[in-house]
Amino acid sequence: MKVEQIQIQTKNIQETFFFYKDILELKIIEKDEKSVTIQAGNSILKFVENSQFNSIYHFAFNIPQNKLEEAIEWCKSKVDLIIIEDQNVITNFENWNAHAVYFYDNNGNLLEFIARHDLENQQSGEFNSKSILNISEIGIVTKNPLELGKELIAKHGLEFFSKNTNSEAFSAIGDDEGLLILVTPNRNWYPTQTPSENNELEVILKNNENRIELNFN
Repeated sequence: MKVEQIQIQTKNIQETFFFYKDILELKIIEKDEKSVTIQAGNSILKFVENSQFNSIYHFAFNIPQNKLEEAIEWCKSKVDLIIIEDQNVITNFENWNAHAVYFYDNNGNLLEFIARHDLENQQSGEFNSKSILNISEIGIVTKNPLELGKELIAKHGLEFFSKNTNSEAFSAIGDDEGLLILVTPNRNWYPTQTPSENNELEVILKNNENRIELNFN
């Protein structure tokens, strides 16, 4: 499953434009007074301004499975990586066969670079913004993740993530390439103490050549 596009809100479109252009060095596809559209590998990230918005999202980018250490070095001059424990910034997701690091954007959104070792996406050459492969995860907040997951599976032919233990508190839909992360409200976004909130979100997926548009409020 591929996450082709996500559309989320920001309180400040200008600051968001500068963060993704100048700090993460991603290509800006389009910008106007109320929105900015960003190329993130094979995915599109769109922000729409809402001056009343006062919350955050969580989303992740896939990076080449052999480039985590280089990504950490690249990040050091750009953002503060979140320390997990004992000065370590890397999380080892053993069941998912993946390693990840976390940081914030200008909005306080929780971003993640994740290297999934079951994907044959290793690269040679120096890590830079062009090494970001795609949006690999988007967090969706719902009262019953398991129930929503079953609804999405029935309606759109999706599947629960086979590497995850899906439950009423936390479920994942998709595969290593793209995941919908379904969590309950007020569950802290790992590895922070920031509780999840249900925010307006649009997602465009591609699954087995089918284009799926999802809207969450």
